Amino acid sequence: MSTMVPPLYAGLVDDACLLPPSPVSPAEAAAKYDEHSNAWYQGLIGSLLVPASIVGGGPVPRVPAGLIGDVPVASLPVTVEKLRAAGVTVEHVEAAVSRRGEDPQPGLAALCAFAGAQSGLRLYAEIPLSWGLLSALDGVAEARAAGLSIAPKFRVGGLAAELFPTPVELAAVICACRDRELPFKLAAGLRHATRHTDPETGFTHHGFLNVLIATVVAADGGEVAEVAESLAATHPVPLVEPARAHRDSPRPLFVGFGAANVVEPLTELVRLGLINGGYE
Repeated sequence: MSTMVPPLYAGLVDDACLLPPSPVSPAEAAAKYDEHSNAWYQGLIGSLLVPASIVGGGPVPRVPAGLIGDVPVASLPVTVEKLRAAGVTVEHVEAAVSRRGEDPQPGLAALCAFAGAQSGLRLYAEIPLSWGLLSALDGVAEARAAGLSIAPKFRVGGLAAELFPTPVELAAVICACRDRELPFKLAAGLRHATRHTDPETGFTHHGFLNVLIATVVAADGGEVAEVAESLAATHPVPLVEPARAHRDSPRPLFVGFGAANVVEPLTELVRLGLINGGYE
């Protein structure tokens, strides 16, 4: 007998199989997404992430999509309309406001203007974890208060060690979002459920379960040090128990992340006993 994915994990994982470094073809992506959408774990899956740069170059999957803005912001409205004309349901848009070290305010203003013209379309502004972050979060909070459907997104990994925030640094960001009532998405580096070091690169990656439990701690009023403790855990034991305790509640703050193979995070959750593998 099939079972539903617990509410704590509902829509946690977007399908990123069309994104670099090893994208599949649109036809293969459509077939994979259709398979996931009809599987017992369908509740875990969010949108298919579609890079804007491939729109207009051929058929695109007619599935619920999250548009990844790898084109100039000025091109996003036309890209959204092309997708809609092709029969694609665009559920949200994700776009960077600036490069690391640049002032995020001009890019954020441009995205807010785009959001204002797209009634009901969720927008995630990718803000670098560097100079200007807190003022940008203030700007996002003000835009939300004014009625715009916009929230932040952060990269927590990459090709250099400095692109991986420490547990304390990420905890501070989570608490900053909590204090401003901002949900957020994450990208890059969340390869496994728990914090781990990649033996090939030596980079220490955050775990998606660490982040999920850290947001639960933050939402319950935890301070930065308490949130960082959850992020720093490298063994699943201190994470599994609070995950079980909150399994029937919607997760706070953490909207989700993308995975090139959505079965991988599913498999880890099953192995940890947090999702029961499709049977009662």
